[in-house]
Amino acid sequence: MIPLICLPDARTTVLEKMTYAGNTASLEGLDPQRFWLVEGDICDAGLVDRLVGEADAVVHYAAESHNDNSLRDPRPFLDTNIVGTYTLLEAARKHDVRYHHISTDEVYGDLALDAPERFTEHTAYNPSSPYSSTKAGSDLLVRAWVRSFGVRATLSNCSNNYGPYQHVEKFIPRQITNLIDGVRPRLYGSGENVRDWIHANDHSSAVWTVLTTGRIGETYLIGADGERNNLQVVQALLGIMGRDADDFDHVTDRAGHDLRYAIDYTKLGWTPAHADFDSGLADTVGWYRDNESWWHPQKAATEATYRAAGH
Repeated sequence: MIPLICLPDARTTVLEKMTYAGNTASLEGLDPQRFWLVEGDICDAGLVDRLVGEADAVVHYAAESHNDNSLRDPRPFLDTNIVGTYTLLEAARKHDVRYHHISTDEVYGDLALDAPERFTEHTAYNPSSPYSSTKAGSDLLVRAWVRSFGVRATLSNCSNNYGPYQHVEKFIPRQITNLIDGVRPRLYGSGENVRDWIHANDHSSAVWTVLTTGRIGETYLIGADGERNNLQVVQALLGIMGRDADDFDHVTDRAGHDLRYAIDYTKLGWTPAHADFDSGLADTVGWYRDNESWWHPQKAATEATYRAAGH
């Protein structure tokens, strides 16, 4: 969990498989006395056991997380999200290490576009995709290891993240980088699907709150009151970049595309620092404009994958 190195006296070891989404350029400038990168797989039980045995706490961010990829090939999602979680839990159990599990609001399925309610910690699971179903399964493993084996674990389910250093396959950076490259943004279906956006720094802040003050065995939802539909996000980006509001293309909607996510995060007792989504979005556009060397090497392969899928 890289953001923890910004906290006094925190030292962080990151276990990273360095798949297509990995980028060592993201680590430039980090203090080598407080941050260590270990290249490896969370399904590697021997490696995980050694690293967990040296840790005070484990925060499990690792996941296959891109819905489109899960529809093309579900198997990596089963390996990382289910087997990987099991491997980490067994190591935390063996060494009695504090464990926090990062999950997604997508495990709850979706809400009607005109519904007044939001997801809470008591919402029933109803996942829609191979991605969200494997995350739901990993959540249930954590709960079972808490109850059956006394693992000192907490869980959090977060809404959609945005901000710097996000891979260009994700919705917001894909639209930003298309615009920088002079390509019209592409919008699934009518663009009415609603997401509850949260800045990645706020997500990390909330996770630190759970890790340090959360009750063992409890689940906490993390959000930032950032509900926007995809059309609104695209039009906001077009406005930031001085383009007409209708300067985008509609493409065929994704199979099983959830309608609306919305988070009630009052249980956590925490407040996001980036509550102004429009300001955060403008800052994010600025970061991608200033850091083409970070994202451009990933762009061609990402767009080729989207084209092959008709998106």
